[in-house]
Amino acid sequence: MANAQIKTEIQKILDSVPETVLQDVLDFLKELQEKSADKVKLTNNLRKILSEDKELLEKLAQ
Repeated sequence: MANAQIKTEIQKILDSVPETVLQDVLDFLKELQEKSADKVKLTNNLRKILSEDKELLEKLAQ
């Protein structure tokens, strides 16, 4: 997907997000802007692992 298409899709989603969430989205984007591409990739991979293994992690925590 081209950058213009991605930005258009993001804008569509932002238009439908409740106003209370917009500040969180802005804060998140600012954090991403300050990180290197490698750190962002690492963070995304970790988030993916944690979400995929949520049930297992909950069982281990008990």
